[in-house]
Amino acid sequence: MTIRSDSRMERLVHQGVFCVTSEVVPPRGADPSAVSTQARGLVGYADAVNVTDNPTASAHMSVVAGSGLVAAAGLEPVTQVTCRDRNRLGLTSDLLGAWALGARNVLCLTGDPPTTGDHPQTKGVYDLDVMELIGLAAGLRRDGKLLSGAQVESPPRFFIGVADVPLSPEYRFERLEQKADAGADFVQTQIVFDVDAFGEWADRARSRGIFERMFVLAGVAVARGPKTARYINQHLPGVVVPPRLIQLLEAAGPDAEAEGIRLAVEVVAKLKAIQGIAGIHVMGLGQMGPVRRVIEAAGLLPRPAAV
Repeated sequence: MTIRSDSRMERLVHQGVFCVTSEVVPPRGADPSAVSTQARGLVGYADAVNVTDNPTASAHMSVVAGSGLVAAAGLEPVTQVTCRDRNRLGLTSDLLGAWALGARNVLCLTGDPPTTGDHPQTKGVYDLDVMELIGLAAGLRRDGKLLSGAQVESPPRFFIGVADVPLSPEYRFERLEQKADAGADFVQTQIVFDVDAFGEWADRARSRGIFERMFVLAGVAVARGPKTARYINQHLPGVVVPPRLIQLLEAAGPDAEAEGIRLAVEVVAKLKAIQGIAGIHVMGLGQMGPVRRVIEAAGLLPRPAAV
């Protein structure tokens, strides 16, 4: 793989650095400090942070505005862009706008179904599917051209990412390979608790040449108690929480959150030992403190500089 973008994150993974990404969630409101505070809390902890795009199909501050605020706070944004909410004109203008405000990475997503959000009557747009969205970002980077064929002055050159759910019962490698064919450079996975099962997926991915084509960042999160662990296991598609983990959280009683952090650090150590894994994506599940504590306890500080 060759460096194709202007992303600091891409330079790091090409240097062989075990990368750490996390996320910032724009608020259901117009106060910029809600984003800036989250971002400042991750400076020095994450190499880049995802800025979510109307997560759970619910209305939040613009992801473009959020990306600009994250960049201003001193972090490199990964701008999430979903096909759900915009047609190709809107997607194109958001890619251009995010770049202008400091984003150098984009995560191309289909988006959660509108019926799951706070405006269930919303009509999903889906003018482009996720493969076409990847192609739009890749075409701007490679050729400086829009889908219409029109040339763009000063085109964005994003490091292009996608999401994947490796432990889904219906998992197909072909879809991830199609995303790589369309121009994706990296993939962030769904949360991993069952590292043995993920290791088996990684073995198959390695045999198919996935790690030579894409950088893989495995999802990590803290189950702060047995109730959270059960909810995640039952409601997040493609997440398997081993019974042993739930039992340990139950046995920890009032120290369940500390045990959840210990278990997450254990997961990180096992993920680092899997040949070909380029980093982790640490999700806060609404809490910033556990993200920092996991990164600290896993020995991932200080974060390196990119050259």
